[in-house]
Amino acid sequence: MARNDWVTFEEFSKDLANGVHDLGDDTLTVALITNAVTEPIAACATPRWADFSANEVADGNGYTSPGEELSGTSIAEAAGVATLDDSGNVTWSQNASGFTDAYWAILYNSEAENDEAIGYLDMGGPVSLVDGDVSITWNASGILTVTVSA
Repeated sequence: MARNDWVTFEEFSKDLANGVHDLGDDTLTVALITNAVTEPIAACATPRWADFSANEVADGNGYTSPGEELSGTSIAEAAGVATLDDSGNVTWSQNASGFTDAYWAILYNSEAENDEAIGYLDMGGPVSLVDGDVSITWNASGILTVTVSA
């Protein structure tokens, strides 16, 4: 996997089918973790925020635990393809005392019963808030798509 690659957890499709996520209404959160955890993988059996939260970057100095809530999520469908998108990007502003050890961003549903995780972004860490703003810019075609085919 390369830096800046978005990976959806395989379990997400099962969680979606089981009604765990209401992507149009639930609050989604993105949080940053260090490399003190084993690298996240798509095949993680039951990905939840609790699997990663012990390795979250330090709270304070420009970063607030447990991450940033996405503020403009929407779900749209066209020709059997559902697209999750967010109208804004996530930015943590430079801070001379901020974290210096972010490796992955975890996107999770903070309204789901078990804070089920949706996917992760390899930030190619270590990424440092000391060095400058840290931003996650969502792809212009959406955060993720789900295709339904006959």
